[in-house]
Amino acid sequence: MIRILLLLLFVFLIDWYSFQAFKTIFPEQSWVKIVFWAFSIIVYLFVAYGFLTFDRGSLSLNFGRMISLLVLSLIPKLIVLVFMFGEDIGRFLAGVYQSVSGSREGDFLPDRRKFVSQTALILSAVPFLGILHGVLIGKYRYRVVKHSLEFDDLPEEFDGFRITQISDIHSGSFDNKEKLEYGVDLINQQESDVILFTGDLVNNHAGEMEPWVDTFKKLRAPMGKYSILGNHDYGDYMSWPSKEAKVANLKRLADIQEELGFRLLRNENVKITKPALSGVEGEVASIDLLGVENWGKGFAQYGDLPKTAANLSDKSFKILMSHDPSHFDEEVKNYPQHIHLTLSGHTHGMQFGIEIPGFIKWSPASLRYPKWAGLYEDLGRYLHVNRGFGFLAFPGRVGIWPEITVLELKRKSES
Repeated sequence: MIRILLLLLFVFLIDWYSFQAFKTIFPEQSWVKIVFWAFSIIVYLFVAYGFLTFDRGSLSLNFGRMISLLVLSLIPKLIVLVFMFGEDIGRFLAGVYQSVSGSREGDFLPDRRKFVSQTALILSAVPFLGILHGVLIGKYRYRVVKHSLEFDDLPEEFDGFRITQISDIHSGSFDNKEKLEYGVDLINQQESDVILFTGDLVNNHAGEMEPWVDTFKKLRAPMGKYSILGNHDYGDYMSWPSKEAKVANLKRLADIQEELGFRLLRNENVKITKPALSGVEGEVASIDLLGVENWGKGFAQYGDLPKTAANLSDKSFKILMSHDPSHFDEEVKNYPQHIHLTLSGHTHGMQFGIEIPGFIKWSPASLRYPKWAGLYEDLGRYLHVNRGFGFLAFPGRVGIWPEITVLELKRKSES
């Protein structure tokens, strides 16, 4: 109860300080003050209704709109709060100084400066417009990220082998078929040898994917499409009428993966083969593709890496699909068998952050995950964390765009 009261107090302070900025700039326009408070009250009533009727098992579009409205309202006001509170500290210190020096005239606190309020509101427009762009455009602003990786022991036959990785589709959040089809076409345009999907096909239940099956069936890869499960795919975040219903849901999800043309790997491995360069008929070269079930620090740990890598040669080239990147630091990088490349997703880059190549790369996700987006190398093993194809809860992306990854494997030339 105390936490709720403190949260309500903090929210009130955010609004009160924002109101001070408007009152300073528009001292005579009473309609501005009425509009400000009316908008704030409507937002909070809508949010309160959303939370009172919230069902985690059904993240509806209305819930997404509620989250976007809350973020759109609060984040810009936080910018105003910083400026106005900072000004109040300055006003208080000025009042103390004037009182001590005997130079005080009038009230203890000097009047607010219009310039500070104007600056606060102008700067608050930046996150406001950014969030608005993220909700209306950013969530479907697909970008292709390409990496080329060299390995000493990559079979010659796989020199130039191309992988397209997608992750975190979260089909229950989609609301625009045309934009989604554009994203699927963009995946196909990469013309990779394989497509690897690293989990979270849905938010909670298999039925969310039903409307989009025909769209994702269009994905093409000449050497196969493979997938794993993410933490949301198990149906752990909603209530089921029975254990049997939950099991049936997961089976239906697996069936949908098959309908889409994906081979779902559940703590197992497959070999991807090519004809050997030796020219001997029937002789092949191969790499091992491993798919582990979800294993996350702080999440359910269904994954079994020893089972997944069972009976594999220590000398084979290995690619692991593991949904949660925390698995890499906890188990994979120190695993006795050398796993050359791990592909993960899960973080979404929090769908919010700042990325300017060569200058800055930051997201709140970095506070929870040391390896939260992009390519990492540790102990001679690579990890790539995809920023996600879809979105969850907040129906937008600000600075962290939906990602299609293309990784080209190269055999390091002998010098």
